[in-house]
Amino acid sequence: MNILFYGAGVLGSLYAARLQEAGHDVSVLARGQRLADLCEHGIVLEEAATGRRSTTRVRVVEQLAPEDAYDLIVLLVRKNQVSTVLPALATNCNTPNVLFMVNNAAGPGEIVHALGPERVLLGFPGAGGQRDGHVVRYNHVSGLVQPTTFDELDGRITPRLRRVAGAFRSAGFPVALSRNIDAWLKTHVALVSPIANAIYLAGGDNYRLAHTRDGVVLMIRAIRESFRVLQALRVPITPPKLRAIDWVPEPVLVAAMQRALDTNWAEVVMARHANVARDEMQQLAIEFQALARTASVRTPAMDYLATFIDPDVPPVGEGSAQIKLDWRPVWRTLGALGTLAGLGLGLGLLRRRRR
Repeated sequence: MNILFYGAGVLGSLYAARLQEAGHDVSVLARGQRLADLCEHGIVLEEAATGRRSTTRVRVVEQLAPEDAYDLIVLLVRKNQVSTVLPALATNCNTPNVLFMVNNAAGPGEIVHALGPERVLLGFPGAGGQRDGHVVRYNHVSGLVQPTTFDELDGRITPRLRRVAGAFRSAGFPVALSRNIDAWLKTHVALVSPIANAIYLAGGDNYRLAHTRDGVVLMIRAIRESFRVLQALRVPITPPKLRAIDWVPEPVLVAAMQRALDTNWAEVVMARHANVARDEMQQLAIEFQALARTASVRTPAMDYLATFIDPDVPPVGEGSAQIKLDWRPVWRTLGALGTLAGLGLGLGLLRRRRR
């Protein structure tokens, strides 16, 4: 497959290199210093977990001309950059398939208006990291948690979708096909926006956030508020396993998230990206706040965390633990378990008496 990666950041570089190594004909569009780095060094990847490095040479281009023809263009840029890229994609009519692997809470309307529905595929990556000079340091996200995901606008599993998924699978990426990618993307923003903004609350430091309970509590409450927004708009939480965030007791979630945040993985995949993408996180916060207004759902925790996107807002003191944990779901859960146990005991005694 002849593929152009429009965007030479961490994820564009990672996917481009792996697909080139898998035998596909890959080009990367880059500009400025990144263009110079790719021409001189190629794509240099370093796996954060092992320190293992690889170098892959790909074709590098500076622009997308109207007459250029590819089997697939993969757009991997920040959401706030999409509008500036759409004109070039719209005039390039020789490429029938354009895959947008971009955060998006606003829906695909702008993209479809520019390109037409027949050219558009939507998806999302399953990795994260940062660039250090010409070296891309990355970490995969477990395929059980977040595989590289693809979908058609209408949820159909089409031959072209299978071809695209097969290309990425051939490069070693865990792949999933969604039936409702718009819901998947909105749910993803409902998660990552509060997480990133809580990291900003802790001065951009995931370890500091892990030891600042108030920040983690606000993060969980903001995610739950965001889920209520989606539910009010009849957008299903996707994938469904994430609904567990609504019923797992807050103290349990806080403890689990503190442990998850206190890791190098969280630094590479969450904090480093958040710290170089405040402009994108601002855009996502605006998009989700618009959804909240449409749904008429109050989102005090989400709105408060969003204030920390501004780097001039001072972080919360490390170790802050003034917010009381909400134990009520714990008592309700224990009460329900007690009721079930009581019913079981009563049924057991009744059976014995009948004997």
